[in-house]
Amino acid sequence: MRLGKIVVKARIAIIAITLILCALSVLGMINTRINFDMLTYLPEDFETVKGQEILLEEFGKGGFSMVMIEGMDQKDVVELKKEFEKVDHVESVIWYDTFADINIPMEILPDELYEKFNSGSSTVMAVFFDTSTSADETIEAIRSIRLIGGEKVFVSGLSAMITDLKELCEKEEIIYVGIAVGCALIVMMLFLDSFLVPFVFLASIGAMILINMGTNFFLGETSYITKALAAVLQLAVTMDYSIFLWHSYNEYRHNGNDARSAMPLAVRDTLAAVVGSSITTIAGFIALCFMSYTLGSDLGIVMAKGVALGVIGSVTLLPAMILVLDKPLSVTRHKSLIPNCGKLSGGIIKIFPVFIIAFALLIIPAYYGYDKTNDNTYYTIADSLPEDMEFRVANKKLQDEYDMQNVQMILVRSDIPSATVREMNKKLEQIDGVKAVLGMESVLGERIPEEILPSGIKSTLESENWKLLLITSEYKIATDEIAHQIDEINSTLKSYDEQGLLIGEAACTQDLINVTKIDFQVVTWVSIAFVFLIVFFVEKSLSLPFILIVLIEVGIFINLGIPYYTGDRLPFITPICISTIQLGATVDYAILLTTKYKAERTGAFSGVSKPKKEAVKTALQSSIPSIIVSGAGLFAATFGVYVYTSIDMIGSMCALLARGAVISMILVIFVLPSLLVLCDGLIKKTTFGMKNCI
Repeated sequence: MRLGKIVVKARIAIIAITLILCALSVLGMINTRINFDMLTYLPEDFETVKGQEILLEEFGKGGFSMVMIEGMDQKDVVELKKEFEKVDHVESVIWYDTFADINIPMEILPDELYEKFNSGSSTVMAVFFDTSTSADETIEAIRSIRLIGGEKVFVSGLSAMITDLKELCEKEEIIYVGIAVGCALIVMMLFLDSFLVPFVFLASIGAMILINMGTNFFLGETSYITKALAAVLQLAVTMDYSIFLWHSYNEYRHNGNDARSAMPLAVRDTLAAVVGSSITTIAGFIALCFMSYTLGSDLGIVMAKGVALGVIGSVTLLPAMILVLDKPLSVTRHKSLIPNCGKLSGGIIKIFPVFIIAFALLIIPAYYGYDKTNDNTYYTIADSLPEDMEFRVANKKLQDEYDMQNVQMILVRSDIPSATVREMNKKLEQIDGVKAVLGMESVLGERIPEEILPSGIKSTLESENWKLLLITSEYKIATDEIAHQIDEINSTLKSYDEQGLLIGEAACTQDLINVTKIDFQVVTWVSIAFVFLIVFFVEKSLSLPFILIVLIEVGIFINLGIPYYTGDRLPFITPICISTIQLGATVDYAILLTTKYKAERTGAFSGVSKPKKEAVKTALQSSIPSIIVSGAGLFAATFGVYVYTSIDMIGSMCALLARGAVISMILVIFVLPSLLVLCDGLIKKTTFGMKNCI
């Protein structure tokens, strides 16, 4: 009550303070860097990550791209290379003339040297940048190279992909929010009893979203996935809190209270109701922070913060706005489209064994599909993007012209003798799928005197402590073939130099595959443990946490199992996030129904304990509208983004969140009441305060 009375008195001040915070948050958003490189979230103690740091510290090389030039004379290529070298943050460009002056007679050079850089009318060069793969400076350098080269130049590699991805995200992200807002608005206008109140809800939730995004400034940076999804998810999962306050406020108004006396009561009820609900959602997001792959922490922290802000907004800003707009809200009312659910709830209870049997029959095929989830995921970020993007066109040309799918790098200690490195290179070239090994020893051989080397080559490929080698591979990233090749390369490398390091996109992606498979299991069990404890304390029961978690987990099995049966592939991050977000966000529906069932059984509302079927029927009848509005809101906000986006990593996440909302909603409405009737005896014995129920 005390908070509600403060809100009533300080309603204008609350709105004014919120506007100030929103203005500051805009500045925070502008100054929060967005990270588009998914590989930077790998644990820092991985060899691939350490190798990248050494490459930058010892050689001044960070990002890396292969650049293919078509239909250009050799002398023009030489001039183009010089132009590339002048671009800000281009550290070095490795081409044919890096290893030998183009005026040297071809007959004294190894035949394979020319073939490594030329094919038909095209030639290829490796461009290194002095900033990291996803740095803003690297992205600007990529853009400059494309601008200089024009239509004859094709830039591939991870840095080029990030450049294209950033441009696509910046174009689409504002549309994601617009679609989510529009779809949520339609749902609320249909299912709520006022035409104006959905706009008030969106203004309140929108302010909390803006503050959430602005306070990300203190995190330093966030991933593009977090930026793209945070606003949509926060809108979808916190909409319930606003709806609860509105319904509670209206109930007190109908009971004869005026606006200023009804609102403190509504704030009190809302705070008591949504704290338990929000904690399960927050727990689901916090579980993501237990991932070794720190993208989970990035999304988890931002979303947990967003849900907490959603709760704060629903009991401060929203009540203040409703009080200020009380008269316009009262004249824009209409009848909700949700009909009376008495017949539906009665029918469900009447044939409850049917739903128990259907649920039991679903469990095995659902779990089987879910168990195959990891076999049905992909890890190459490029595969989640449209095929006509510039970097994908360049990748295809490199594949067609040079049979080159990716380029890896090896760091060997500089005190390893050249003869030993040369011997190692020969063994590396014999590994299946290795197209070429480029380095001082591997390309020049023993018959080329060091004196004729072009100036600068030694500093390009050697530092005080390390030698740098490039390995081109015909195997695609994140395949069984490249995994086996990486193992063989590492085995060969370690046999010559135990401290040697293999780095590059393919090796990092293999680390990503290994770590996220473990993360999937960790996050699943952590989220289950969190939600179990929360439900245990909320419901004061040993049996209800098991019933509710089994129900929602089967919903997750169904959701993640469907792609196996339909043959759809999922980006690697989708199963990890869905397994915890769906549990945390939709177990609220089950808690709502279960809490009302307990109240009806114990007589908390009427003072009279009701029989189990009547208690479940009454609880279901009163819960269905809230469950439908909540589930429909989550579905609408995410499904619209799925339909629009051209980034599969975002689209698949939204598609499964939308489908998960519907699946959980159906299970809670049809299966949970049946389970409550079936397990009523067990629930009575294991739940505090229910032993004396009739």
